[in-house]
Amino acid sequence: MQYGLPDLPSADDAVRQKLLAEATEHGWPALYERLSQIDPVSAQRINSNDRQRIQRALEIYELTGRPASEHKPSSQQVIPYDIIKIGLWPADRSILHARIAQRLEQMFEQGFIQEVERLHARRELHDMLPAMRAVGYRQVIDYLNGEVDYDTMRERCIYSTRQLAKRQLTWLRHDSNVNWFDTEDVDFQEKVLDFLRKTTSVDGYML
Repeated sequence: MQYGLPDLPSADDAVRQKLLAEATEHGWPALYERLSQIDPVSAQRINSNDRQRIQRALEIYELTGRPASEHKPSSQQVIPYDIIKIGLWPADRSILHARIAQRLEQMFEQGFIQEVERLHARRELHDMLPAMRAVGYRQVIDYLNGEVDYDTMRERCIYSTRQLAKRQLTWLRHDSNVNWFDTEDVDFQEKVLDFLRKTTSVDGYML
């Protein structure tokens, strides 16, 4: 959002169905190889197992005739403000893992499995839609389809969420402008406020 968003085409169901058919016939590695040929920049950014992003990159190429990496945001979209980036995370990774497991249990208690079951029953929401392949959803769908038992589904949900968190942290750490604070520091909130006091100057406003 900081640098604007490229003007990309909306999802096209016909193109997506065509790509899914190709993946079924030739396998996703073949589609990733195709992406590497037509858009090596995007292929380098996308994990070879990330079916959703592979499909989207190929879809953009099919619809526009141009690689997704060539679609740049308009300069008019760039936010005309100085931005301070603050990252909050527990430096002890085990704390993050425990919170992920705790959050998953809360989701189950609040009816997440039943929610996925209702969505799964709708014919237009097939299992290969990006929304139905999101972390948590695809693991519960496997459980509802009888492919895994409850405990396996739960462990896969936790593992997939951990992997997602790891990728997010890795991506954020590439941004040297992010200022990190450990949420386990007893006074981390005061440290954040102190940092903002030293780096911001807003007339008539006191942190």
